[in-house]
Amino acid sequence: MNAQTLNAQKTHAQATHTRKSAIAAVYAAGVVQGLALVTFPAASAIFTSPQYYGLSSTAYGGMFLPQAILAVAAPLLGAGFVRRLGMKRVYLLGLAANLVAMGLLVASDFVRDTPPLAYGMLLGATASLGTGFGLTVPALNTYAHAFFPQTTDSAVLILNALLGLGTALAPAFVTLFVDLGAWWGLPVLVAVMLLGLLAWSAGLSLQIETMHHEAAERTRTELPTRFWIYAGFVLLYGVVETTNGNWVTLYMRDGLGATSALASLALTVFWATVTGGRILFAAIERWMPETHTYRVLPFVVAIALVVTALLPAGHPWLGVFAASLAGLGCSALLPLTISFGQRELTAIAASVAGGLIACYQIGYGVAAFGVGPLHEGAGLSLAAVFGATAVVALAMAALARVVVRRLEGDPS
Repeated sequence: MNAQTLNAQKTHAQATHTRKSAIAAVYAAGVVQGLALVTFPAASAIFTSPQYYGLSSTAYGGMFLPQAILAVAAPLLGAGFVRRLGMKRVYLLGLAANLVAMGLLVASDFVRDTPPLAYGMLLGATASLGTGFGLTVPALNTYAHAFFPQTTDSAVLILNALLGLGTALAPAFVTLFVDLGAWWGLPVLVAVMLLGLLAWSAGLSLQIETMHHEAAERTRTELPTRFWIYAGFVLLYGVVETTNGNWVTLYMRDGLGATSALASLALTVFWATVTGGRILFAAIERWMPETHTYRVLPFVVAIALVVTALLPAGHPWLGVFAASLAGLGCSALLPLTISFGQRELTAIAASVAGGLIACYQIGYGVAAFGVGPLHEGAGLSLAAVFGATAVVALAMAALARVVVRRLEGDPS
């Protein structure tokens, strides 16, 4: 074997190792981003407890408004950032913003005796989290799409399953740290993970070609009509997911009489079935194509929301079951929407991911902020809110049919 062949093999081995390291970092970032995202709703009992922050339902919901606004703005601006800075730097900026959010959350615990200051720090924390989410998640989805161009649907599903794993672990960690008398242990843990990710990722080559320059120039000012169908779907999805993810613990506690531990369990189960569903549907795609999954799941989540709304008081374990069904219904919808959109709108694949995450966050903001005034101001019960959200899920089912028809070759 000559020296040239040995050098070629060595170069190939190094390239393979570099690629594997990049993939590992991106998928690990999905888990950590999931943990960061659900740190706030997982600690809802802390924020609303008189022993800690003592927030009302309206104040608790309002806490997420900066997150939604910045999470919408960040991915919309992200396409421009990618052109100027590159995908890697945008991804690293997102991780850094998440780190700032965890720092502000921990710091707010030291000024709880000054409620305006503490609440201001919480608003700053959620704003930073929204920025981090809006920059990081589109980048992660674009990386997954680029790393596995032949199996993009499964790659994006697995990435989002790992993100879902983080969201499922967050409530369990909060319960653990509360029992230890240090609820702030989760944001500290997430901050340590983010520091490790930043150090790891900074040394990797994570630059990818996301779009042709001509396509980028063309799509700065306009998006195709088909994009807005996907956008409408993920906006509605954001409402459905957030109604479950942000309000199920309060509904379990106040509406069904659950203990704080059982309410946290319901949230854990919701995110666990979101994660498990993504893995399941990626595994069975040969027997159940993604387009069939996409059509069925909105009906599953609609049924779950109706069941949740009709649960009798004093039966909190039924609430845990309903949360698991809702999680299964939500599971594959967001990653499949991003994957379908990038597959169909290939000329603007990177912009699709960012734009859809922005629209998802608009739905997030509607549910995270809007439910509080409806419940506390208008006197609408949380059960009625869950029931009304079932109508939103049915609207998703109608849009899912429109999306799938084009993908299956029916232009009508």
